[in-house]
Amino acid sequence: MAKAKGSKPMVFVSPTPTKQWKVKSTDSERADSVHPKKADAVDRARELSRNKQAELVIQKRNGQIGEKDSHGNDPRNIKG
Repeated sequence: MAKAKGSKPMVFVSPTPTKQWKVKSTDSERADSVHPKKADAVDRARELSRNKQAELVIQKRNGQIGEKDSHGNDPRNIKG
């Protein structure tokens, strides 16, 4: 998961082969943490992505992207 030059960092929640969930940032070589429950991994990943003003990507058990969230300097030009 290499970070492209000038791009926003990303934090991933992804399944492991041992049926756990890992939290990993694109700016880190190793996983930040590993959790038995997906909800715990998502909580940690949200905290990390807010601190880093990063994009959060949450995968499903099958590896597909289930959810995305952006933290940081997002423009607010949306009416409503």
